[in-house]
Amino acid sequence: MGHAAAAAAAAHVPLGAITVDDLLAAGVAGGAAAELHEAVRRAVGARGGDGDAAAVWGELCRAALRPGVPFAVHRMLYYGCFAGFPSATPPAWTPDPEEAVLTNVGRVLEARGREFLGDKYKDPIASFTDFHKFSIENPEAYWKMVFEEMGITFSVEPSCILRENDAYPGGEWLPGAVLNAAANCLTAKPGRSSDDVAIVWRDEGKDSEPLNFVTLEELRKKVCLVANALDALNLAKGSAIAIDMPMNVNAVVIYLAIVLAGYVVVSIADSFAAPAISMRLKISEAKAIFTQDYILRDDKELPLYSRVVEAKAPMTIVIPVRGSTPIKGLRADDLSWEDFLAKVNHAKADNYTAVEQPAYAFTNILFSSGTTGEPKAIPWTHLTPLKSAADGWCHMDIRRGDVVAWPTNLGWMMGPWLVYASLLNGASMALYNGSLNSSGFAKFVQDAKVTMLGLVPSIARSWKSTDCTAGFDWSTIRCFSSSGEASSVDDYLWLMGRVCYKPVIEYCGGTEIGGGFVAGSLLQPQALSAFSTPAMGCNLFILDNNGNPLPQDSVGTGELALDPTFLGASTTLLNADHHEVYFSGMPEWNGKVLRRHGDEFERTPDGYYRAHGRADDTMNLGGIKVSSIEIERICNRVNDAILETAAIGVPPLGGGPEQLTIAVVFKDQSSQTEDLNQLKLAFNTALKKLNPLFKVSSVVVVPSLPRTASNKVMRRVLRKEFTQQPKHSKI
Repeated sequence: MGHAAAAAAAAHVPLGAITVDDLLAAGVAGGAAAELHEAVRRAVGARGGDGDAAAVWGELCRAALRPGVPFAVHRMLYYGCFAGFPSATPPAWTPDPEEAVLTNVGRVLEARGREFLGDKYKDPIASFTDFHKFSIENPEAYWKMVFEEMGITFSVEPSCILRENDAYPGGEWLPGAVLNAAANCLTAKPGRSSDDVAIVWRDEGKDSEPLNFVTLEELRKKVCLVANALDALNLAKGSAIAIDMPMNVNAVVIYLAIVLAGYVVVSIADSFAAPAISMRLKISEAKAIFTQDYILRDDKELPLYSRVVEAKAPMTIVIPVRGSTPIKGLRADDLSWEDFLAKVNHAKADNYTAVEQPAYAFTNILFSSGTTGEPKAIPWTHLTPLKSAADGWCHMDIRRGDVVAWPTNLGWMMGPWLVYASLLNGASMALYNGSLNSSGFAKFVQDAKVTMLGLVPSIARSWKSTDCTAGFDWSTIRCFSSSGEASSVDDYLWLMGRVCYKPVIEYCGGTEIGGGFVAGSLLQPQALSAFSTPAMGCNLFILDNNGNPLPQDSVGTGELALDPTFLGASTTLLNADHHEVYFSGMPEWNGKVLRRHGDEFERTPDGYYRAHGRADDTMNLGGIKVSSIEIERICNRVNDAILETAAIGVPPLGGGPEQLTIAVVFKDQSSQTEDLNQLKLAFNTALKKLNPLFKVSSVVVVPSLPRTASNKVMRRVLRKEFTQQPKHSKI
């Protein structure tokens, strides 16, 4: 029996029953196995007398489970420790009181806890839930404190934090305020000087070379130069200007310059094909676009400018990846990066007077993560960055001097989120230009001394399978954060073990929110693949089968709805009826119509939240939301023998990102002879045109699709059936 099989066999053996032989079978060497077994015995003896499994697990994490110990052993001890645990959400990490007071929230509560909570205040850990309630019930005091902590400045102060206004769902935030979010990113503040590092970065293939740094002052000058060059294009203020390029230093500079100068960023992911680029340019009415000639990955040149040209983009500014290499096939009205910057008198380009705007002025147009269907165009305002940064301040505990890495792209909301959550909190952002599934990225995390590493679960799964992070020191990481798709308990147990069990802060929200509505906290125990708290300032509701809110804090599963009163949420869409999308048909609570989100959530008996995917017929594949109908439209045309299909996102056993399953009904079921392997291959080939990241995991033959009385396909029924135990022909 191999190490993995042996560990699996012993996975749920109670801790006290694990033997030296079990540890040997899991891959621990002879002498080390005896020492580890003794450490387990001591931990049980020291902390297990009162039956506190979390305390025993914490002791094992501190005393025995180093990154070099085989993961099979970590897994064996984790499941052994919590064997018979009364909850399905045992804590994988518990806050330490001495460290809790050093967090952003802990520090504030130690100084002002009694001011905010009165006699109810005990300490940061015991009082966190009360502080969350305070953030909802006293938005004036809470948000004033957060803005002070982040050093947010207004050219015109708001008349108040929040007031009733029927034009804004949930109320109007910061009425009368005038500010510029980008200018706030570029300003030195108490505890943060202009010489501090704003960006640390490295290119793929240069892993042995020193890191590259951009100070806050250098960043400010670069942004001002681009802002001056933008004005030289003679576009009207408020014009939409797109960015379609990898998230590197130039992309960040361009992003901040567009906002600083009073234009509006149009965010387009660099993975999109020409039709998707074209659609987003048309919806936003973009007047110009920034891009690169190509993307460099594994020393391969992946064309980018040619895709932008195929999309019939407006005036395009093209940055060469290899220095001053001439751009091939440059259109007559397009500009090279060098020619664009040459429009400015460089002697006067180091400064720029920010265009200060009302709080609800548009700064960024992002898109819901649809594919071929028209995505929702979601405007961000100067308020949205405040929400992003506040989440980072509270939930990920981003502090001044921290180094924040979150591999992403400006085309997705986590790209702008990273810009604001790092710079508005006085931290550095860490950018790696290359493949994440490599030892190069792992070494970059080590060398840059990253303190908060964000990721999507599929990255952790890849790292775990390839072991490309082995041998690198990630001890500076205080926490991870995860978003984009459902995570796997085992994958994140492995990830925590890489850094001697620092927590993973799960984070779920949306582009239309500018951040999260449910998250974790360093002041609460964190369970794997679960959320410990609604986001600060957010109130959550789970709807029952009749569409009505369950009593607050009660156990249950259902569609999630949001209290509409929270900072940064969208109030309009460019190409859809905002009220129809988010509020029509929703129930009321305390006189307010609740806001639709669309995910199904569970609140567990011990107060955690778990995500159960989309409540509608939308799937989350690799962090991209896609309609089942879009996929079915393609699959139905793959083979003439197919009558109809249903596309279902099915979570794997043990949790993790949804896997695409296609249920197939054949026209002639009695003589069905189709090779399901070939059919699966044909589906995958056809779906590449929709998105190259989409991949069919399995094909299931069914006699018919379950339908409602009105003939709608009940995909939820199939999802439940396939998740529990598929009974049909499957490949």
